[in-house]
Amino acid sequence: MDFEFSVIIESLPALFEGAKLTWYITILGIIGGMIFGILAGLGRIAGTAALGEKPHGIFIWVSVLIRYISGGYVELIRGTPIIVQAMFLYFAFPMLVKAVTDIERFRIEALTAAVITIVVNAGAYIAEIVRGSVISVNKGLLEAGMSLGISRFQLIVHVIGPIAIRRMIPPLGNQFIISLKDTSLFIVIGVGELTRQGQEIMASNFRALEIWLTVAIIYLMMTTTLSMTLRHFEKKMKMF
Repeated sequence: MDFEFSVIIESLPALFEGAKLTWYITILGIIGGMIFGILAGLGRIAGTAALGEKPHGIFIWVSVLIRYISGGYVELIRGTPIIVQAMFLYFAFPMLVKAVTDIERFRIEALTAAVITIVVNAGAYIAEIVRGSVISVNKGLLEAGMSLGISRFQLIVHVIGPIAIRRMIPPLGNQFIISLKDTSLFIVIGVGELTRQGQEIMASNFRALEIWLTVAIIYLMMTTTLSMTLRHFEKKMKMF
Protein backbone atom coordinates (compact mmCIF):
# COMPACT_ATOMS: atom_id res chain seq x y z
CA MET A 1 0.00 0.00 0.00
CA ASP A 2 1.39 3.40 -1.02
CA PHE A 3 1.59 6.25 1.46
CA GLU A 4 -0.63 9.11 0.20
CA PHE A 5 0.01 12.60 1.55
CA SER A 6 -3.16 13.81 -0.15
CA VAL A 7 -5.19 11.79 2.37
CA ILE A 8 -3.49 13.67 5.21
CA ILE A 9 -4.11 17.06 3.59
CA GLU A 10 -7.78 16.27 3.04
CA SER A 11 -8.19 15.08 6.63
CA LEU A 12 -6.46 18.00 8.37
CA PRO A 13 -9.52 20.33 8.66
CA ALA A 14 -11.58 17.67 10.47
CA LEU A 15 -8.62 16.61 12.62
CA PHE A 16 -7.92 20.20 13.61
CA GLU A 17 -11.55 20.59 14.65
CA GLY A 18 -11.12 17.54 16.83
CA ALA A 19 -7.89 18.98 18.24
CA LYS A 20 -9.71 22.23 19.13
CA LEU A 21 -12.31 20.24 21.05
CA THR A 22 -9.53 18.30 22.77
CA TRP A 23 -7.95 21.57 23.91
CA TYR A 24 -11.34 22.85 25.08
CA ILE A 25 -11.98 19.77 27.24
CA THR A 26 -8.41 19.78 28.56
CA ILE A 27 -8.31 23.44 29.52
CA LEU A 28 -11.69 23.41 31.26
CA GLY A 29 -10.77 20.14 32.92
CA ILE A 30 -7.46 21.46 34.18
CA ILE A 31 -9.01 24.66 35.56
CA GLY A 32 -11.74 22.75 37.35
CA GLY A 33 -9.30 20.05 38.41
CA MET A 34 -7.01 22.65 39.98
CA ILE A 35 -9.91 24.00 42.05
CA PHE A 36 -10.96 20.52 43.17
CA GLY A 37 -7.37 19.46 43.71
CA ILE A 38 -6.36 22.43 45.86
CA LEU A 39 -9.47 22.09 48.04
CA ALA A 40 -9.13 18.32 48.40
CA GLY A 41 -5.36 18.49 48.89
CA LEU A 42 -5.63 21.05 51.66
CA GLY A 43 -8.61 19.12 53.03
CA ARG A 44 -6.49 15.99 53.39
CA ILE A 45 -4.12 17.81 55.74
CA ALA A 46 -6.71 20.01 57.48
CA GLY A 47 -6.04 20.33 61.17
CA THR A 48 -2.50 18.97 60.95
CA ALA A 49 0.85 20.56 61.70
CA ALA A 50 1.49 20.86 57.95
CA LEU A 51 -0.76 23.94 57.86
CA GLY A 52 0.56 25.53 60.99
CA GLU A 53 -1.23 25.67 64.33
CA LYS A 54 -3.54 22.76 65.15
CA PRO A 55 -7.26 23.50 65.75
CA HIS A 56 -8.95 23.27 69.12
CA GLY A 57 -12.39 22.31 70.39
CA ILE A 58 -15.07 21.50 67.85
CA PHE A 59 -12.74 22.43 65.00
CA ILE A 60 -10.80 19.24 65.68
CA TRP A 61 -13.82 17.17 64.67
CA VAL A 62 -14.52 19.43 61.71
CA SER A 63 -10.95 18.91 60.52
CA VAL A 64 -11.27 15.14 60.90
CA LEU A 65 -14.51 15.15 58.87
CA ILE A 66 -12.88 17.24 56.13
CA ARG A 67 -9.92 14.86 56.00
CA TYR A 68 -12.20 11.82 55.67
CA ILE A 69 -14.31 13.41 52.92
CA SER A 70 -11.26 14.57 50.98
CA GLY A 71 -9.52 11.24 51.42
CA GLY A 72 -12.61 9.31 50.31
CA TYR A 73 -12.90 11.39 47.15
CA VAL A 74 -9.24 10.93 46.27
CA GLU A 75 -9.21 7.18 46.90
CA LEU A 76 -12.48 6.61 45.02
CA ILE A 77 -11.32 8.44 41.89
CA ARG A 78 -7.77 7.12 41.92
CA GLY A 79 -9.09 3.60 42.45
CA THR A 80 -11.30 3.52 39.35
CA PRO A 81 -10.36 3.91 35.65
CA ILE A 82 -11.24 7.21 34.02
CA ILE A 83 -13.08 5.42 31.21
CA VAL A 84 -15.38 3.81 33.78
CA GLN A 85 -15.97 7.20 35.39
CA ALA A 86 -16.92 8.69 32.02
CA MET A 87 -19.28 5.86 31.14
CA PHE A 88 -20.89 5.93 34.59
CA LEU A 89 -21.48 9.67 34.35
CA TYR A 90 -22.88 9.52 30.81
CA PHE A 91 -24.85 6.27 30.87
CA ALA A 92 -25.51 5.27 34.49
CA PHE A 93 -25.84 8.55 36.39
CA PRO A 94 -29.02 9.66 34.53
CA MET A 95 -30.57 6.30 35.41
CA LEU A 96 -29.58 6.78 39.05
CA VAL A 97 -31.14 10.25 39.11
CA LYS A 98 -34.34 8.88 37.59
CA ALA A 99 -34.49 6.05 40.13
CA VAL A 100 -33.97 8.38 43.09
CA THR A 101 -35.97 11.46 42.03
CA ASP A 102 -38.38 10.18 39.33
CA ILE A 103 -37.12 12.93 37.04
CA GLU A 104 -37.80 11.85 33.47
CA ARG A 105 -35.48 12.53 30.53
CA PHE A 106 -32.57 13.64 32.70
CA ARG A 107 -29.44 13.51 30.58
CA ILE A 108 -25.88 14.78 30.59
CA GLU A 109 -24.49 15.81 27.23
CA ALA A 110 -21.42 13.89 26.08
CA LEU A 111 -19.21 16.99 26.04
CA THR A 112 -20.37 18.03 29.51
CA ALA A 113 -19.74 14.52 30.81
CA ALA A 114 -16.23 14.61 29.33
CA VAL A 115 -15.36 17.92 30.99
CA ILE A 116 -16.78 16.84 34.36
CA THR A 117 -14.85 13.57 34.18
CA ILE A 118 -11.55 15.34 33.53
CA VAL A 119 -12.28 17.84 36.32
CA VAL A 120 -13.06 15.16 38.88
CA ASN A 121 -10.31 12.78 37.77
CA ALA A 122 -7.54 15.38 37.51
CA GLY A 123 -8.67 16.92 40.80
CA ALA A 124 -7.99 13.70 42.70
CA TYR A 125 -4.44 13.43 41.39
CA ILE A 126 -3.76 17.13 41.81
CA ALA A 127 -4.95 16.82 45.42
CA GLU A 128 -2.12 14.39 46.13
CA ILE A 129 0.35 16.72 44.41
CA VAL A 130 -0.85 19.61 46.57
CA ARG A 131 -0.74 17.52 49.75
CA GLY A 132 2.76 16.21 49.04
CA SER A 133 4.10 19.66 48.19
CA VAL A 134 2.68 21.28 51.32
CA ILE A 135 3.91 18.63 53.75
CA SER A 136 7.37 18.81 52.17
CA VAL A 137 7.81 22.40 53.37
CA ASN A 138 10.43 22.59 56.11
CA LYS A 139 8.67 22.61 59.47
CA GLY A 140 11.34 24.93 60.83
CA LEU A 141 9.95 27.72 58.67
CA LEU A 142 6.48 27.18 60.15
CA GLU A 143 7.81 27.15 63.69
CA ALA A 144 9.76 30.33 63.04
CA GLY A 145 6.66 32.01 61.62
CA MET A 146 4.50 30.96 64.56
CA SER A 147 7.12 32.17 67.03
CA LEU A 148 6.86 35.60 65.40
CA GLY A 149 3.10 35.61 65.93
CA ILE A 150 2.18 35.17 62.25
CA SER A 151 -1.37 33.91 61.75
CA ARG A 152 -2.11 30.57 60.08
CA PHE A 153 -3.59 32.34 57.05
CA GLN A 154 -0.46 34.45 56.64
CA LEU A 155 1.71 31.35 57.02
CA ILE A 156 -0.19 29.60 54.23
CA VAL A 157 -0.13 32.62 51.89
CA HIS A 158 3.38 33.94 52.49
CA VAL A 159 5.40 30.91 53.65
CA ILE A 160 3.86 27.56 52.76
CA GLY A 161 2.16 28.64 49.51
CA PRO A 162 5.10 30.06 47.52
CA ILE A 163 7.41 27.17 48.41
CA ALA A 164 4.78 24.52 47.72
CA ILE A 165 3.80 26.06 44.37
CA ARG A 166 7.37 25.86 43.09
CA ARG A 167 7.47 22.18 44.02
CA MET A 168 4.08 21.47 42.44
CA ILE A 169 4.91 22.65 38.93
CA PRO A 170 6.82 19.58 37.59
CA PRO A 171 4.25 16.99 38.76
CA LEU A 172 1.39 19.28 37.73
CA GLY A 173 2.86 19.48 34.24
CA ASN A 174 2.90 15.70 34.07
CA GLN A 175 -0.73 15.53 35.21
CA PHE A 176 -1.83 18.14 32.67
CA ILE A 177 -0.28 16.10 29.86
CA ILE A 178 -1.96 12.94 31.15
CA SER A 179 -5.32 14.74 31.24
CA LEU A 180 -4.85 15.92 27.66
CA LYS A 181 -4.15 12.38 26.46
CA ASP A 182 -7.03 11.01 28.56
CA THR A 183 -9.47 12.96 26.40
CA SER A 184 -8.94 10.30 23.73
CA LEU A 185 -10.89 7.88 25.93
CA PHE A 186 -14.06 9.91 25.49
CA ILE A 187 -14.48 8.27 22.13
CA VAL A 188 -16.56 5.71 24.06
CA ILE A 189 -19.28 8.28 24.78
CA GLY A 190 -19.23 9.85 21.33
CA VAL A 191 -17.33 13.09 21.96
CA GLY A 192 -15.95 14.38 18.66
CA GLU A 193 -12.41 15.03 19.89
CA LEU A 194 -9.26 14.26 17.94
CA THR A 195 -9.31 10.47 18.27
CA ARG A 196 -12.98 10.29 17.35
CA GLN A 197 -12.40 12.42 14.28
CA GLY A 198 -9.53 10.17 13.26
CA GLN A 199 -11.68 7.08 13.67
CA GLU A 200 -14.51 8.50 11.57
CA ILE A 201 -12.16 9.57 8.77
CA MET A 202 -10.40 6.20 8.79
CA ALA A 203 -13.75 4.39 8.65
CA SER A 204 -14.66 6.31 5.50
CA ASN A 205 -11.40 5.95 3.54
CA PHE A 206 -9.70 2.96 5.25
CA ARG A 207 -6.34 4.79 5.22
CA ALA A 208 -5.31 3.77 8.74
CA LEU A 209 -1.57 4.47 8.32
CA GLU A 210 -1.94 8.06 7.15
CA ILE A 211 -4.77 8.96 9.56
CA TRP A 212 -3.38 7.49 12.77
CA LEU A 213 0.11 8.75 12.03
CA THR A 214 -1.32 12.25 11.63
CA VAL A 215 -3.38 11.92 14.81
CA ALA A 216 -0.28 10.80 16.72
CA ILE A 217 1.74 13.76 15.39
CA ILE A 218 -1.00 16.24 16.37
CA TYR A 219 -1.13 14.79 19.89
CA LEU A 220 2.66 15.04 20.10
CA MET A 221 2.52 18.69 19.03
CA MET A 222 -0.12 19.45 21.66
CA THR A 223 1.70 17.70 24.51
CA THR A 224 4.99 19.32 23.49
CA THR A 225 3.37 22.77 23.48
CA LEU A 226 1.91 22.15 26.92
CA SER A 227 5.21 20.81 28.24
CA MET A 228 7.20 23.79 26.90
CA THR A 229 4.70 26.26 28.36
CA LEU A 230 4.93 24.66 31.80
CA ARG A 231 8.74 24.50 31.59
CA HIS A 232 8.83 28.23 30.79
CA PHE A 233 6.54 28.91 33.75
CA GLU A 234 8.77 26.79 35.99
CA LYS A 235 11.83 28.83 35.00
CA LYS A 236 9.96 32.04 35.74
CA MET A 237 9.02 30.76 39.19
CA LYS A 238 12.66 29.97 39.99
CA MET A 239 13.51 33.63 39.47
CA PHE A 240 11.46 34.62 42.52
